[in-house]
Amino acid sequence: MYQAVSPPASIVIASRESALAMWQAQFISRQLGLLYPQTRISIMGMTTRGDQILDRPLADIGGKGLFIKELEQALEDGRADIAVHSMKDVPMSLPEGFMLAAITEREDPRDAFVSNRFGSLNELPEGAVVGTSSLRRESQLRFRFPHVRVEALRGNVQTRLRKLDEGQYDAVILAAAGLKRLGLEGRITALIEPNESLPAVGQGALGIECRSDSQHLPDLLRPFYHDETAKCVLAERAVSAVLGGSCQVPLGAYAEIGEGKMRLRAFVASPDGKLMIRAEELGEPDAYSALGNLVAQRLLADGAGEILSGLS
Repeated sequence: MYQAVSPPASIVIASRESALAMWQAQFISRQLGLLYPQTRISIMGMTTRGDQILDRPLADIGGKGLFIKELEQALEDGRADIAVHSMKDVPMSLPEGFMLAAITEREDPRDAFVSNRFGSLNELPEGAVVGTSSLRRESQLRFRFPHVRVEALRGNVQTRLRKLDEGQYDAVILAAAGLKRLGLEGRITALIEPNESLPAVGQGALGIECRSDSQHLPDLLRPFYHDETAKCVLAERAVSAVLGGSCQVPLGAYAEIGEGKMRLRAFVASPDGKLMIRAEELGEPDAYSALGNLVAQRLLADGAGEILSGLS
């Protein structure tokens, strides 16, 4: 029923060249090949500005949108047909002329604690050095464990693990999904539950982007659209959109559906973790956008606006 339109002769996937990004593109490529065996699928690897600048935090150089601008340029130029992203890297507003054709089923959304010396965050002693690239993780770490040192950690997954193994850090916090997708699940010392470290908006899900004037691609990509994941991710993105979520804002949001209801949790914090505002609501999964707006307004009513104004 998905092949109401004829598949094209070829589909070019734009992807970052990191091992994780290429895994994601190859995963989508394999699935496309199974769905449309007559179509030639190829991947165009690209190095983005976000990959090139590794000596400064993302918050200082323009945010996660730096990971996808070059891919969108390839779509606009016609060099590629689709781009595959980690949803947590996708800005809340896409440029005019682009659309998310699919949000895939979510992998493990949790953060992962990785250490060669300690078994969990609770075991970290005074002055232990924890590496992370995320203000969201940093603020939650500082809130719960003010005795540890949090230091910036950039680079791809393998680079971050190498820095840990070299002794530059006592522990690092990474997305569990990325480690699992790369076959590095064995490096996970402990998974961090959402009540301890609320995930990033969209963490664990992939998004497939194309030009909004593509006549057939949205229909061809419909099999990748996972309804439950999409509703959860869109609820999370609604929270972030209201709050101006970006790499400059220590913000997390996580939605899950159980027994017919969506539970949406979110927080906004100061980077030092001394101020943290949390909100949680239950609602109908189909009302994901309204639920996200409600949680965002709850955060603002409880003082998130003051935190956000202090970041600008």
